[in-house]
Amino acid sequence: MLDKFKISKKLLKELDFGLIFVVLIIAIFGALNIYSATKTWAGISVFKSQIVWICLGLVVTYFILLIDYSVIQGYVKVFYWFSVILLFLNDTIFKATVNGAGSWMKVGSITLGQPSELAKLAMVLMIAKELDDMEGEINNVKNFFKLSMYAIIPMILIVIQPDMGMTMVCFFIVLGMFFAAGLDFKVIGGGILGIILLIAAVWNSPLMHDYWKVRLISVVNPGADELGANLQLIQSQIGIGSGGIVGKGFTKGTQVAGGFIPEVHTDFIFSVVGEEWGFIGAIFLLALYGILLYKFINIARTSKDIFGSMICIGVTSTFMFSILQNIGMTIGVMPITGITLPFMSYGGSSLTTAFMSIALVLNVGMRRKKINF
Repeated sequence: MLDKFKISKKLLKELDFGLIFVVLIIAIFGALNIYSATKTWAGISVFKSQIVWICLGLVVTYFILLIDYSVIQGYVKVFYWFSVILLFLNDTIFKATVNGAGSWMKVGSITLGQPSELAKLAMVLMIAKELDDMEGEINNVKNFFKLSMYAIIPMILIVIQPDMGMTMVCFFIVLGMFFAAGLDFKVIGGGILGIILLIAAVWNSPLMHDYWKVRLISVVNPGADELGANLQLIQSQIGIGSGGIVGKGFTKGTQVAGGFIPEVHTDFIFSVVGEEWGFIGAIFLLALYGILLYKFINIARTSKDIFGSMICIGVTSTFMFSILQNIGMTIGVMPITGITLPFMSYGGSSLTTAFMSIALVLNVGMRRKKINF
């Protein structure tokens, strides 16, 4: 009976332990920074909670590794439509709004998390499955519109919440997967141009929320409202800039300890890294992320099928955009959104989804050989 819950030695030989090691380093580093950001008002409780989520993430990872990803492929549609239903229920019945985004699902007094995190992963799996079924023929008009439909359905439900950050993530996931699948550059260029024109068209309409405008404008003119909408960004820049080369030291950040940066343990966790660990700490974190992305791409290249390869590309796109967006917004080169920094930011739903994504990539990597001797 216990053998069902063991990974065979043949598969373990193919498992990328280096990838797991890098993930754990980032997650533990994140937990330490979360402790520093929350110790003045929460003591050790938030840190302990993050450690629990990391442990649960590892358990989820192990159980996903037990199942051949080709078996998972058969249940992708169920997973996808289940996530769409959750999004619909989130939008219509169980919505809880946090910082302007109604992406949190709440039943009674219990907050269950963000269904959009699950939908993001379900979308990756669905597109990967369909591309595999189509044998990669993405430039077939019928195939392209079918794939686009599977992307648009959850994105519309996420826009309704409204959650600009997650919508952006989903868009760039699809863009990355379509690009890797060989979609014609003219179509990609047309799609990007269409998004720009759409934003311009709805800029002064009720569809464009005021706080979205403020966040987009802050990239061009961060000093426009120093004590209002841009306070978070300016305080983040002060903290990161004051860290210098080596930082002020662990738990020694004045901007962090003083509570000057809102959401510093979640969306703005990189501000803690910049202030307390300095330029060296930031480069260390970026190097770890670089190793992670390199390993994702390498597994994608050596996958035995399109489904596995596209899963890895989808996860790579997710992590790459989330990292660029999150770090970019803390230094003022990207609009402020609620996108978390993978394995660094506090949060159960985002951390669990990140571990699930890693597990799927590891699953593809350890089963990349058609026959395991």
